[in-house]
Amino acid sequence: MLFNSYGFIFAFLPVTLLGFFLLGKSGREPAALWLVGASLFFYGYWNRAYLPLLIGSISFNYFFGFRIARADSGKLKKLLLTVSICINLGLLIYYKYANFFLSGINDISGTSFSLGEIILPLGISFFTFTQIAFLVDTAKGRVKEYNFVHYALFVTYFPHLIAGPVLHHKEMMPQFSNESARRFDYGNIAAGLFIFCIGLFKKTVLADGVAYYVGPVFDAAANGNSPGLLDAWIGALCYAFQLYFDFSGYSDMAIGLSRLFGITLPLNFDSPYKSANIIEFWRRWHMTLSRFLRDYLYIPLGGNRKGKARRYVNLLATMLLGGMWHGAGWTFLIWGGLHGLYLSINHAWHALRRTLGQDPGKPASPPMHVLSVLLTFLAVTVAWVFFRSKNLEAALVMIKAMSGMAGAGGFSRGAVNWLWILLLVVWFAPNTQQIMGHFNPALDFREDSAAKFAWQPNWRWLTAHVALALFGLISISKVSEFIYFQF
Repeated sequence: MLFNSYGFIFAFLPVTLLGFFLLGKSGREPAALWLVGASLFFYGYWNRAYLPLLIGSISFNYFFGFRIARADSGKLKKLLLTVSICINLGLLIYYKYANFFLSGINDISGTSFSLGEIILPLGISFFTFTQIAFLVDTAKGRVKEYNFVHYALFVTYFPHLIAGPVLHHKEMMPQFSNESARRFDYGNIAAGLFIFCIGLFKKTVLADGVAYYVGPVFDAAANGNSPGLLDAWIGALCYAFQLYFDFSGYSDMAIGLSRLFGITLPLNFDSPYKSANIIEFWRRWHMTLSRFLRDYLYIPLGGNRKGKARRYVNLLATMLLGGMWHGAGWTFLIWGGLHGLYLSINHAWHALRRTLGQDPGKPASPPMHVLSVLLTFLAVTVAWVFFRSKNLEAALVMIKAMSGMAGAGGFSRGAVNWLWILLLVVWFAPNTQQIMGHFNPALDFREDSAAKFAWQPNWRWLTAHVALALFGLISISKVSEFIYFQF
């Protein structure tokens, strides 16, 4: 089931909200059970065959978490943690990477091993990473509650189940326990609906609108037909904005939906194309995944504690694995490798400036800031070409065309008009959390509201709300999955 579907908006969501608030009057357990059941229905609506996999994963990780918490020795605790993480990763590797690895073996050895078609379970990366974080936090003594129903709600909670954010047990359990969350609150409903409608507009109007100009360019490259310089750049830029508004839209919709239930999710998207360098970009793009990779991969690898050379190796390894997390293919591996290289160069540049007595954290002059934002955006756009391309050959065709080696070619005026509009929105408009800054839109969000555009419960904002909702709803013309559903 999709957030951007009439069935979800006009049937599933109202029924789920009504049941939650009615049962919430009877206590925490009935409300939690209702949300678990609704979330399993939400997941099973896509493919019931994978419901047992999700339920089995929840049961397995709850059991191991319980055992880790009660292990009477550090050695046993470490053993249980290692076994449970390996099994989680083994399941993820089978569904996402088994055929990719077999294909590589077949290419090298000339064999023809095959496991047949493996359909990727929706959201497996997200619920696997969420539960690995739970296991690690349990081993470190950070988890204080082991109620199965509450744990099942933590994993299956439908606003985040399919495409994030990646949650920490400690930031959600206190909220699920809070009695005020089970009470109908007009403030939460108004704020949640407005945030949801912003996200719906981003997805159905902006992301799906510019997507029209993406497919033909990348499809031509996949078929071996090189686009011209202008077409290639316009196609790449359109995809950069399609992905931006698609993921930003999902993140807003998830936060808005959760707010309806009185639950505040962590921020997952914070105007990343305004970043002046790649380090800042990864603090703003898919923020909870970046947090996970930092806390559970980069730091355990040694982080920056073992010298400069090791730091760069750790950065590259972390981003390569981050690329592989997104999908099984050389394109994702190269995309991750490029960002690992970008980050290493960025950190090396900061280190060089420090040796010259300069402060990398000092704000740059306005012209230098604009140049830095533009350079960062272009570097990210080039990397997105590998992220979007069907295979490595198609990506190289696109890169060759973008370098001018295939001639200038023509361009679509409609695409250029879209790009100007989206550039203005991305670089100059306040983002959702700035608009909603006075209403605590996300966990750990520091208020940075744009005073002229701060949301208030008045007629002016009601008009804007209705307009966003109408445009978003009218634009639901066909089933359009979120791009991050495939990960």
